[in-house]
Amino acid sequence: MSYERLEHCPICGKEDFKNFLVVTDNAVSKESFVIVECENCSFKFTNPRPDLNSIGKYYESEEYISHSNIKTGIINRAYHVVRSITTKQKVELINRNSPAKGTILDYGCGTGVFLAACKNDGWEIRGIEPNDKAREEATKETGEIVAQSLQEIAGEKFEVITLWHVLEHIHTLNETLAELIGQLQEDGTLIIAVPNADSHDAQLYKADWAAYDVPRHLYHFTQDTMKRLLKKHKMKLQEVLPMKFDAYYVSMLSEKQKEGKVKMISSVMNGFKSNSYAEKNGNDYSSLIFVARKK
Repeated sequence: MSYERLEHCPICGKEDFKNFLVVTDNAVSKESFVIVECENCSFKFTNPRPDLNSIGKYYESEEYISHSNIKTGIINRAYHVVRSITTKQKVELINRNSPAKGTILDYGCGTGVFLAACKNDGWEIRGIEPNDKAREEATKETGEIVAQSLQEIAGEKFEVITLWHVLEHIHTLNETLAELIGQLQEDGTLIIAVPNADSHDAQLYKADWAAYDVPRHLYHFTQDTMKRLLKKHKMKLQEVLPMKFDAYYVSMLSEKQKEGKVKMISSVMNGFKSNSYAEKNGNDYSSLIFVARKK
């Protein structure tokens, strides 16, 4: 097992960090990881972290639902019910931003459910998924060959590129983002969804907040730090949208981590409180969608 330590903030490049929180990987390893905060721009990231060659073992769990289609247990069943709703909402979002329906790339496409919905709606689809098992599932789901890396589709251009809860997993954050933006059409749209470390449920659960998900989540974004990152890459932010179901789902997972079991009443109440807080406090929902275009 090899670890790496970042010496510079991935967003502003400064070298001064402070410890923000120690979080346990409850899903796989039971190890503890430190989340640090940049003293200049307040960006939070897991540091040190497993390097690219070592991170794979931390995804080796049947409970890692984005790499499988398991439906056992109340949390997984809830996930699939909600996914059917949010998949439709995601397709509506890309149609609103690119009504011509050209080619879409879903980076980190998991088992391919979203891409299959796009294909059924008239889009030409491309997918990238590094995980072997999930990539095989995505190929079956979409009926298309899903790539393992960007290098396999180098030179192609896309009207829309999406990253649904993926950017927080990418070791080479700036390099990968620059490559993706380079493959956008000049009037193309970049859509990024990430957990929001400024949300009410993050503040409530603290180290038990399931969306910290260390060490798989390498970065822990807020509205401010995502806006800084997009600006760094010369992207113009068009809108920020909530993912309201995430407050309930993340609260369910957080309750399980904190209490050792799912407490449905507490989960629903805390999810509702988080969304109510966000509505009154600058859109700080549990997860957010950032829609951006090239400047």
